This record gives sequence, C-alpha cells and structure tokens, in this order.
Amino acid sequence: MADTGARPVVGVVGLGVMGGAMARHIRAAGHDVVGFDLDPGRAALCGARPVPDAAAVAAEADVVVLSLPTVGSLRDASRGLASAGRAGLVVVETGTFGIEAKQQARAVLEAAGAAVLDAPLSGTGLQAADGTLIVYASGDPDAFAVAEPILGHVGRRTFYLGEFGNGSRMKFVANLLVSVHTLAAAEAHRLGAASGLEPRVVQEVISAGVGSSKIFDIRGPMMVSGAYDPPSARLAIILKDSEIIADHAEDVGALTPLLDAALPQYRAAVERGLGDLDAAALHRHLAEPSP
Repeated sequence: MADTGARPVVGVVGLGVMGGAMARHIRAAGHDVVGFDLDPGRAALCGARPVPDAAAVAAEADVVVLSLPTVGSLRDASRGLASAGRAGLVVVETGTFGIEAKQQARAVLEAAGAAVLDAPLSGTGLQAADGTLIVYASGDPDAFAVAEPILGHVGRRTFYLGEFGNGSRMKFVANLLVSVHTLAAAEAHRLGAASGLEPRVVQEVISAGVGSSKIFDIRGPMMVSGAYDPPSARLAIILKDSEIIADHAEDVGALTPLLDAALPQYRAAVERGLGDLDAAALHRHLAEPSP
C-alpha cells in the first residue's frame, strides 16, 4: 500500500457521470484520488489528480475503480492497468457488461498479479451524485475486504454476492425491472393524459398507492414536466443494458416476455433520436406519433 497513512490511494478510470461522482465522494472521505479519462478536463471537475493513462493510475493507486462505457474501453483499460505490473492491486469493475467481457478483463489483470471484483452499481446519476448507489460486489473475498470501505463512500449499501460474476447476474435482475418499470411509467402517464387527467395529479395520486414504483417516483416527474435533459440515465444506455440482459436470459433459459415487449419500444425511441435523453423520454416517444 502506498505510504498515505491508513488510507489507500484510490484510482478511478472513467470520470463521467458515475465515475466522476464516485471520485468526488472518495476524495471527500479523505482518500488521495488519481484519475484518468479520455477527456482530460474531467479530473479537475471531480477533484482527482490527473494522470495520463490507465498504467499511470495503476502505478500510484492501491485500489482502482473502473467506470467505463463500452467493452472496448474496458479491454483497453484492463490492458493499461496490467502493463504497470502492480502485484496486489485491487481492481473494482463497476460497469454493466456481459459476463464474458468481464471474465476476459479479469484474466488480463490477474495475469499481472491484480485481484478483480465484479461490482456493478444499481442507481442513476442522481444516486451517484448523492452517494446512495447500491453495490453488487462479487469475487475474491480478500479483495472485497480491501475495497468494501471505499465502496461504502459511494453507496448506501454494498452486498457481497460470492463468486465473480454474481454481481453482474444480480444487476441483470435489477435492470430488467428498471427497463420494464420505466416503460410502464411512460404508458401509465400516457394513458392518464389521453384520458383527460392532469399529469401532475396522476403523479401525486399514483405515487401514493400500490401501483407506484421507485422508477415511477424518479422518472414520473420528468414525464410530467417533459424535461429529460440532463439525464439521470440515458435511454440509449438502458437499451444497451436491456440487450445484454436479453442475451443472458436466453443463455440461461429464462423467459422474459415483458422485457421482450419493451425492447422494440426502446429501439424505436433511440432511432427517433431520443437516446441521449433520460430514459423517461419513452413518454415522449409514446405521446408523439412517429414522423
């Protein structure tokens, strides 16, 4: 461990909405934080010490958190971290990817002496900003013991789920519900408006009853106001995650009729140019006929 007293140095690779928020919380808790992002200006925004690449992060950090958007960026970051040759490095992979992609990154890193956790996050950018994410951690128990206090700074609860990959499997369950509930909320608000009900009244009344959900409470107000930017989670990201879940469900033989019905609506909304808006923009997709 670097010579920083009792606190490990923490690296964050990927300083977007989620990674940047995590870096801020970890730094606020008293850790020295080094960061790398392809956009060099992001490190200053979250208070991380900028370094030029992933290898430089591994050279300075004891624990590295990965918050990356694509399988390609995960592959590149893993190779960069591994090139530093830091035996004993703990790497926490927080993205939503297929398990095979995570296993490939794990193999590269473990060959260089690192320990890797599969620890995807449940929550939107709003939860990342206020430190109330839920962490689904899985993998080496000794690595988890090192990372757990750090994860406690970014989320309100961390679950340890056993063998590597179980974090992703649990995330697939959670995100299936997010995908379906977001479309259900959009349908409900569209039905209410088409029936002549005031959207704000629909939101208030349904939120008080058993038909509500956390997603209805989070995304319903966006549907009422029609304000989908800045997004808490982009519609295109929810589509990407949903397609990963559909592939996994097919692999394990699980029927997902609601997800199967939701996917065409997400794809159509992205094709209409709504992908960079919050997933609540499904309401706009349903309310406005296709051109």
